[in-house]
Amino acid sequence: MGLKTPLYDLHGEAGAKIVDFGGWDMPLHYGSQVNEHHAVRRSAGVFDVSHMNVVDIQGSGSRDFLRRLLANDVARLKTPGKALYSCMLNESGGVIDDLIVYGMADDHYRVIMNAATREKDLAWLTKVLDGRDDVEVIVQSGTAMLAVQGPEARALAAGVLPKALREGALGLKPFSAFAAGDLFIGRTGYTGEDGFEIVCPAAAVSDLWRALLDAGVQPAGLGARDTLRLEAGMHLYGSDLDDQTTPLESGLDWTVGWDDEERDFIGRQVLEAQRGQPDRRRLVGLLLRDRGVLRDHQRVVLADGSEGEITSGGFSPTLGKSIAIARLPAGDQSAAQVEVRKRLLDVDIVALPFVRNGEAKVEI
Repeated sequence: MGLKTPLYDLHGEAGAKIVDFGGWDMPLHYGSQVNEHHAVRRSAGVFDVSHMNVVDIQGSGSRDFLRRLLANDVARLKTPGKALYSCMLNESGGVIDDLIVYGMADDHYRVIMNAATREKDLAWLTKVLDGRDDVEVIVQSGTAMLAVQGPEARALAAGVLPKALREGALGLKPFSAFAAGDLFIGRTGYTGEDGFEIVCPAAAVSDLWRALLDAGVQPAGLGARDTLRLEAGMHLYGSDLDDQTTPLESGLDWTVGWDDEERDFIGRQVLEAQRGQPDRRRLVGLLLRDRGVLRDHQRVVLADGSEGEITSGGFSPTLGKSIAIARLPAGDQSAAQVEVRKRLLDVDIVALPFVRNGEAKVEI
């Protein structure tokens, strides 16, 4: 038996297939993963993401602490509630975790971390903190979190929020958030669609979940979440990036804050050396032209004989094609082959994402 979110019993009542995910008992789907995927692309779906690690960093030294801890620079967060995506690196430049940080005030930041890396993340925070008394790390263990995603998600979700909060929620700009009492609402997500991620007290999440379903939002599980994020070209920690790969090898150059040359973030020296290397590996999209399904860890063979590997692969319900994210050697090749059941199948090398806001971004 794994850890359970406050919605575990409601998932069972809805007929969810429960699987283990990073030590948590989570819904894979509620009958049809494909239908849940399409619901998010076409209308709205809601995911229980209460297993995510919500951490508040508070105190007068919070800003300086995070500028050291993260590859991206929280000094970019000029407006209260503004968010940025960043990697948290080890001394070798490898990614300990990827996360979102919201700047609520100069002395208060909220960080949303991955569930499967919870213990590793908190241990690293403690190590980097090194006993300083001007920063407090507060793990929000009494909260739950829902992700409402899709073209109709914001309108439907706003309709079930307290009336006093609806205007503020609908007025949020992308990648920003606000807190009102014990509710935290961010216009962020992991699907390539618009929507909200809502943090609330664990005791209140069942009522919010039921209200969203009554409003016409479809429950969606981990299976649809994975195909949606794959179409959107969004990374999965442990597959597309890990503590042995750097952001620069993972297509995440844009998440590194280089502007302040005096900022000595952890891993900077390694990244600076790699930044000037023309032969560093790259992360790309693959679109299968033949019949078959691309899977994690399949071998990718380029025309010059060099090889790479699929890091995430699967079938795209939106495109009706098999797609993948792959780490390849440096170069500008536009085609390759993937070994599928001892056969080499033709794939196109494409820029990510495959799909964004319901629209195909690659030619099919």
